[in-house]
Amino acid sequence: MRQCFTLRAPVTVLQGVGEKKAQAFARLGIETLGDLLCHFPRDYEDRSHVLPIAAVPAGEAACIRAMAAGEARLTRVRRGMELVRLRAVDDTGAVEITFFNQSYRKDQFRTGETYLFYGRIEHNGARRTMTNPEFEPADAAGQVTGRLVPVYPLTAGLSGRMLSAAVRQTLDGCAEVPDALPEPVRAACGLCPAREAFEQIHFPTDLAAVSRARERLIFEELFVLAAALEQLRGQRAAQPGVRYTQTDLSAFFAALPFAPTGAQRRAIAQAADDLCSGRAMNRLVQGDVGSGKTLVAAALAYLTQQNGLQAAFMAPTEILAAQHFETLSALLAPLGVRVGRLTGSMTAAEKRRARQALAAGETDLVVGTHALISGDVTFARLALVIADEQHRFGVGQRAALAAKGRQPHVLIMSATPIPRTLALMIYADLDVSIIDELPPGRQKVDTFAVDSSYRPRLEAFIRKLVGEGRQVFVVCPAIEENETLATPLRSAVEHARALSETFPELRVGCVHGKMKPKEKDAAMAAFVSGETDILVSTTVVEVGVDVPNAALMIVENAERFGLSQLHQLRGRVGRGSHKSYCVLCSDAKGETARARLRALCKTSDGFRISEEDLRLRGPGDFFGARQHGLPAMHIAGLCTDTRVLQQAQQAARAVLARDAALQAPENAGLRRRIEALFAARAQTFS
Repeated sequence: MRQCFTLRAPVTVLQGVGEKKAQAFARLGIETLGDLLCHFPRDYEDRSHVLPIAAVPAGEAACIRAMAAGEARLTRVRRGMELVRLRAVDDTGAVEITFFNQSYRKDQFRTGETYLFYGRIEHNGARRTMTNPEFEPADAAGQVTGRLVPVYPLTAGLSGRMLSAAVRQTLDGCAEVPDALPEPVRAACGLCPAREAFEQIHFPTDLAAVSRARERLIFEELFVLAAALEQLRGQRAAQPGVRYTQTDLSAFFAALPFAPTGAQRRAIAQAADDLCSGRAMNRLVQGDVGSGKTLVAAALAYLTQQNGLQAAFMAPTEILAAQHFETLSALLAPLGVRVGRLTGSMTAAEKRRARQALAAGETDLVVGTHALISGDVTFARLALVIADEQHRFGVGQRAALAAKGRQPHVLIMSATPIPRTLALMIYADLDVSIIDELPPGRQKVDTFAVDSSYRPRLEAFIRKLVGEGRQVFVVCPAIEENETLATPLRSAVEHARALSETFPELRVGCVHGKMKPKEKDAAMAAFVSGETDILVSTTVVEVGVDVPNAALMIVENAERFGLSQLHQLRGRVGRGSHKSYCVLCSDAKGETARARLRALCKTSDGFRISEEDLRLRGPGDFFGARQHGLPAMHIAGLCTDTRVLQQAQQAARAVLARDAALQAPENAGLRRRIEALFAARAQTFS
């Protein structure tokens, strides 16, 4: 009697999957049978075409049909090394087949029997050899030869044959493979059913079948995600918000000491429309380094004050909070906006006065850090929450600040340029404003990629710039030396020590993530105030710190960073009136690594760089540690499958327009998948 499984069942229900093998599956992220079916092949080997021995080109993998010309011989070369050798022949020639440390192979061949072998044939003069091929008797072909064979991502303890057998058991044992695509959507898009797609992706009849299966599975993955985010967007769009009635910004613009760019004016107008709509604003303002996002925040804070309401601006660090406080005070105080500050480093008396002013409504805009969300902070009439560098805050932290008002408007600012297609997915519950112009006068940073041979010239350049009164950032990917990597990483701590020895006349500081917050802030403050000439750090300087006097950014082991991260680091210099430079140090030999660094040297357009970064690294690493919260894509690519993404989004909107709660019977599978997605990522989607 055949076993019946559900896709929620653990992999241990499969025959032959004990605890040890289950652990190997877990290392691949496979816990359930559903996970197993979604562990897709990364490639296929075409073993369906059989070639004569003499026709196989040297060094190429091929399938041959050959007869065992004698008994297999076992030879012990030395301790720990055993060889099984077999001579196999066909009408065109012979091949010497060798199996290393597989003594059991000796008894698997019978003289005169014909076998199908798949492997790489090497030529040594007239002699042909094949090492450790896959094989099976010619009269029982179809398991490892005679077909397209999937190539899976694997781990120690799991072979491709084991994984394929587990998938076969799963498909045979599951009476039903749930289909998340409503039948009308599947029919309209000409997609195959779910079971057929899983069958053909794992056990394809031909490459055309693989293509049909991939098309179906890619669409489904993007469709489910698009529908989930569209449903979330609909729920949030229905939330009421404080309606602003005073919308005149003429006095604000007239008081500015510079002319805003068109992109800044557009973003301000879009957000101002939200504030007047009666719905709660949830808007992302996305702009490259130095594009002037703070001006958008200032304009909205001004409107908030004009409507008799309060705004809160949350920055991720003390240094950034201090810089934003100074900038916003300079812009808004002359217009009568009362700007306050609340950070952890303030004295108890200063904090008490700041809290009292907020509670009494005597502060119109407060700039602070996480101190703003502490329990003893209350607002008289909080209506607008602004979060800077949003991916540095958890969902819970933003929600805690928003909870201090009555459904306040939320503005999120990010200096991480994201390709528009990806932004629309990641922030599908937000409206997106993009600032794609830089203010006039912004310095272009010359960027160079160099290897260790340039070290003496780089040290001379550091001396020259510091001698002219400038300052230098040096960024390392590690806090401590890492002995386990093939290419040792320069650690921040060790590199700071080495630079102190190389430049005894210069003041070298160090800052990294393992330091206590007060130590870190003190080191950063010393650099900002000019008390340090060279600041060695990890990527803690990536976000927003403004040091106009810094004119050189050096990134060690630059190949270890994503392009968007390198672009962010480069944005730390060129913020003043001095000519600035970025030097990417790398001894990486791979062409891909060198091409990535060359791409950064050619352009300063953050959006073009982000497209390239997404293409090379995928969304998983785009922010590091999956900070964007998107579920892992099993088969779809948010960059490569943009056409399918747009099609899936349109289909999802059409389904939800007809059935917002997904109560119709044909939408039951989609509803269950979305519920599972929300349950697995409650924090992301809360």
